[in-house]
This record gives sequence, C-alpha cells and structure tokens, in this order.
Amino acid sequence: MHRSIRHAAAPEFAGIDTWINSTPLTLAQLRGKVVLVDFWAFACGSCIESLPALKSWHRQYADKGLVVVGVHTPEFPFEEDTNNVKRAVERFGIAYPVAQDNGYATWAAYGNQRWPSRYLIDRHGRVVHTQAGEGGDAQTEAAIETLLAAR
Repeated sequence: MHRSIRHAAAPEFAGIDTWINSTPLTLAQLRGKVVLVDFWAFACGSCIESLPALKSWHRQYADKGLVVVGVHTPEFPFEEDTNNVKRAVERFGIAYPVAQDNGYATWAAYGNQRWPSRYLIDRHGRVVHTQAGEGGDAQTEAAIETLLAAR
C-alpha cells in the first residue's frame, strides 16, 4: 500500500540504543538531504525481499543526497540481540546506517504498523511518500528522483 503525504513533519529517531554502520544520527542533522527511513526486521521475509532495492538506492543515490536509514524493529525476541542484528546486517551486505529500535519508540513515533514500511522525507524534514508492505519500488524510486532533483 502506497500513499503520499504532503508537509507532515517527520518524527525524530527516538529510543535508539545502537547504531550500526554509523554514529548516532538525527533528522535535524540530516536536514537538506533526502532521507528514506525503512522499518524492517531481519527475520521478516518481506523485509529481506525489499533489501535489494534499498541497497541499490543507497549505492546509486547516496552521492546525490539520499540517506537510507534502516530502523530495525524486532518482531521476535531473538531479533532484539544486537549481535544478531549486526550479523544480519553483515550477511545481507547492508552498508547504510541501521538503528536498533528494540523499544519501538521510533516505530511508535511514526505510527508504523507493519514490516517493511518506508517513509521518504524531503530536504525540509517532511514525510512526502510512504510505502507499507512489499512492492512499490518503482513509485518509491520515482519519488526519490523527484526529491533529489528539487533544490
């Protein structure tokens, strides 16, 4: 399910205990960049299937101003273990920042309801496109390109 939202301020990352592949990030410090927040869990089949698109966008658009942030929110107790998350990030070849949201604080701040879910944030810190569940890659990529072209 895809929807576009206009001018809704993106919630800040909240309750993140561990950052993988990055020092701690805030949306305030990422202002001026296009940010794609992806809620996922490493044992979620649909999440795993969506990783190739996310990794491709990171490779293709990072130098053009896109920051992909995976927010790992556990579905099962074994997904709460930081070492398990780090092993999964390595196994899947994820090079972009991953925030560990064990307490569901960022999940709740976004009002998120399912894995995977994507929130695309413009350079002004507003959520302008969302994708809940699998699919929608073409629409998400088109929205990324539009936002990156806008100055």
